[in-house]
Amino acid sequence: MICKTVLSEISHIVGSGHLISSGDKLAEYACDSTKLSSMPDAVIFPGTEKEISLVLMLATQKGFPVIPRGAGSGMSGGAVPVKGGVVMAMDRFDHILSIDRDNLIAKVEPGVITAHLQRAVENVDLFYPPDPASIEISTIGGNVAECAGGLRAVKYGVTRDYILGLTIVLPTGEIIKTGVETMKGVAGYDLTRLITGSEGTLAVVTGITLRLIPKPTAKKTMIAFFTDVRSALQAVSDMIRKKVIPTILEFIDRSCIECVREEMDIDIPRKAGAMLLIEVDGDKELAERQAERVFDVCGREKSLSFETACNNEEAERLWAARRNVSPSLYKLRPDKISEDIVVPRSRMAGLVTYLGELSRRYGLPVPAFGHAGDGNIHVNIMFDNNLPGEPENAHKIIRALFEKVIGMGGTITGEHGIGITKAPYLEMEIPRAGIELMSRIKKAFDPKGILNPGKIFNLSGQVSGIKESGKR
Repeated sequence: MICKTVLSEISHIVGSGHLISSGDKLAEYACDSTKLSSMPDAVIFPGTEKEISLVLMLATQKGFPVIPRGAGSGMSGGAVPVKGGVVMAMDRFDHILSIDRDNLIAKVEPGVITAHLQRAVENVDLFYPPDPASIEISTIGGNVAECAGGLRAVKYGVTRDYILGLTIVLPTGEIIKTGVETMKGVAGYDLTRLITGSEGTLAVVTGITLRLIPKPTAKKTMIAFFTDVRSALQAVSDMIRKKVIPTILEFIDRSCIECVREEMDIDIPRKAGAMLLIEVDGDKELAERQAERVFDVCGREKSLSFETACNNEEAERLWAARRNVSPSLYKLRPDKISEDIVVPRSRMAGLVTYLGELSRRYGLPVPAFGHAGDGNIHVNIMFDNNLPGEPENAHKIIRALFEKVIGMGGTITGEHGIGITKAPYLEMEIPRAGIELMSRIKKAFDPKGILNPGKIFNLSGQVSGIKESGKR
């Protein structure tokens, strides 16, 4: 608990109008999209780097936690204040500072909404590819913290591939710049990539220099249904062999199809056991040529149906099938745990078969969908928290899933991060020596451990004061 004297010092730094230390408003900053909840002592809305520096120096001196926060759209509990302390909401850092068409870079503050940046650069015929599912609410700073991926990662990569440089405030108060504003730069250790994906545990990001690319002039959106998962995923492999790298290559399994069937304005074949949503882009000629190759590949794998959108309105109709998947899964059970594992593309079919085995073994639905182009599958463990045995079986599935994924040469998280939900499983993937090295890096940045404590390295999985606040 932070004492009144310290709260008064914080108020003096940021201004009383930018501090919340009581009332219902605090609860809004107690959770993220996991719906796990732990109350902070206070929430602040700093407006300058100097204010952030002074608050962090005070926190290091007095020993209270500081939790940087974007939009709270994270899926691993990274923004949950598990040890209380001060949530540092970056809402006021919400400016696009510049878009440089000559050098293909943009400079932004961390509170900029990802979709707002994308629209701004597309207005000048440039393109910022990373597109997490929460694009309309998530912030660039949050994307940096989690190294967010999204639908277009198969062709364009993830957030770290577009971060040239950062301005950061260290927990000890120093303000430094990392990286460059050029396409090349190898001076010293790559602190920019170290901070990207560090989940707010090493520094507070206050400025971001992004790499942009020219905006593609055309795209084609297609949807294909197959009798089974193996045929659909074989089509994915065949596309890559045919030198087609789709912008987007999304997969959903039979359970997901059945959940969205009645809600979709799409003719879904009755025997459909898998669906692919495919998008290609480039100049008009390239997009047309790649779309023809996709059609040929799906035909050879005996797709039950294939449709190509003729315009943006039709493309949106096809996209509705993918966007409705996640919320529709609550038809199966009232509670959900979503995992974002990744395996090599060639092993996806084997993994999906294994999910069926886990479902039968533990008596719970385990539908899957995700980014087939890069092997990133969102595994959804559906259960009823009020039925005896189902929560326990859900967590048994998680451990068995992670063991299988690591055995296949994959990873337990492709884009959600470790946070608190995956912290108990981290040592399954990273050996103890690696975790100890990361812990020493954390201590070098944050000697008193005040910045977002309880994340990533909490191997026990036990966090006092944390509770479930609803579906996740």
